[in-house]
Amino acid sequence: MGADRLHEAFRAVARADFLRPADRRLSEADAPLNIGCGQTNSQPRTVYAMLELLAVEPGQRVLDVGSGSGWTTALLAHLVGPDGMVIGVELEPRLAKFGAENLSRYHFPWAVIRRSPLDVLGAPDDAPFDRILVSASAPTLPHALVAQLAVGGAMVIPVGAHMTKVVRTGPDDAEITTHGLYSFVPLRVPRDGAES
Repeated sequence: MGADRLHEAFRAVARADFLRPADRRLSEADAPLNIGCGQTNSQPRTVYAMLELLAVEPGQRVLDVGSGSGWTTALLAHLVGPDGMVIGVELEPRLAKFGAENLSRYHFPWAVIRRSPLDVLGAPDDAPFDRILVSASAPTLPHALVAQLAVGGAMVIPVGAHMTKVVRTGPDDAEITTHGLYSFVPLRVPRDGAES
């Protein structure tokens, strides 16, 4: 994906629209910002790096895990365009509502944010996805999310401190690479602890 498309997405989708009113004056800061419920709106440089690695194309089906304030969901919606689809899932009900309200400021009817059930990781009923973005750190690679990728699809997810890209190369095969060290809030897996 070209840098021009990413820059255009960041220009078109204002970070300030996805922050609490008192924090909007900080929207230009290259730092994570608190959005409540122990979660953050990620550092813009980190979001850019993740989206560059994810290489989203127009028309793709994308899952945004841990959608938080809705900023990444909106960026993804801009990148896939009206022929694509983006589903943002958020475990914390207040943030799911906050993110959906923020997303509604933009005319992206092909994107939605919804609350994730406590016993479900991702959106398996809507799989497969061409791309999956995870904005929280998993202790180990969640195979339940890998299974939601289409063959040829890619996921970007922090695993521990390592930014990880997973490309599903076959029904039972994946290519896994790491791309630097980052700090994220922890990914909350379903209450039964299932990661596979």
